[in-house]
Amino acid sequence: MDDLAGFLRTRRARVDPAAVGIPTDSRRRVEGLRREEVAHLSGVSVDYYVRLEQGRATQPSEQVLDALARVLGLDETERGHLYRLARQRRRRAKAPGGRVRPELLRVLDLVTASPALIMDHRLDVLAGNRMAGLLYGRPVAGLNSARHIFLDEDERGLYADWETCTLDVVGHLRLAAGKYPDDPRLASLVGELAMGSERFRRLWARADVRARTHGRKAFRHPLVGPLELHQENFALPDGSGRELLVLSAAPGSPAEDGLRLLAGLDPTPPGEPAARGEPTNPATRGEPATRGGLAAASRPGRPAGQMPPV
Repeated sequence: MDDLAGFLRTRRARVDPAAVGIPTDSRRRVEGLRREEVAHLSGVSVDYYVRLEQGRATQPSEQVLDALARVLGLDETERGHLYRLARQRRRRAKAPGGRVRPELLRVLDLVTASPALIMDHRLDVLAGNRMAGLLYGRPVAGLNSARHIFLDEDERGLYADWETCTLDVVGHLRLAAGKYPDDPRLASLVGELAMGSERFRRLWARADVRARTHGRKAFRHPLVGPLELHQENFALPDGSGRELLVLSAAPGSPAEDGLRLLAGLDPTPPGEPAARGEPTNPATRGEPATRGGLAAASRPGRPAGQMPPV
């Protein structure tokens, strides 16, 4: 789904030649570095680097990857992504699956004052606590965060920093595509997002990767107002690619008061059972939902498409 050649091309295009000591003039037509310039600065032959960008060279050495990462100015996350892409042909990771363990669901129940979610590498919400359902205004099990942000026009207003959220989502999915290139559900999700969102197509073409482990997350809740929260991502220690996300408020802040108000709301519309864990029908996972107060009504999902080329 993602490849080394495409990643190298996009990283090369963003490097300022002047930053690596290459003089430029008005006649230069190439955005970023030329392939021969990357090869020279990395200490590899031009022919070998061209074959890397054309997908014809396999299994580059650690020394070559280290040199390329240095010349292209990759950060720690991008460097790890580069190494994973280079190893794809040797060992392709199988996409994890399976249900959430009951012990983890009990952990969610212990978090009572803050929204908490368990999410997989596709940004599918596998389970959430009561506060998460109140924050999103619907049972969160089955919600896909990427669809929610890019395709649910009615829900966009929930995210106070919507543009930043889109960068985080695309960067996360790029990392997941590098780790699980043979995951058909991930490929289908990327194709669906590309068909339904012009912004997603533009961001995906940039091939940026992000690993968000913590940071600010701001919401505009329709009932309790602005909520400026702090998100912590805890990778589960079972190699599943899943994370526990907890959204907390600083002590004494307006957001803490907002979470208290949120906790006093009833998340379940009359006559409907509360839902926390995984949906019983996997086909319904991630369907968009509209907000009506705290009630949510399902509507048909969008058709899946093909992933756009890098």
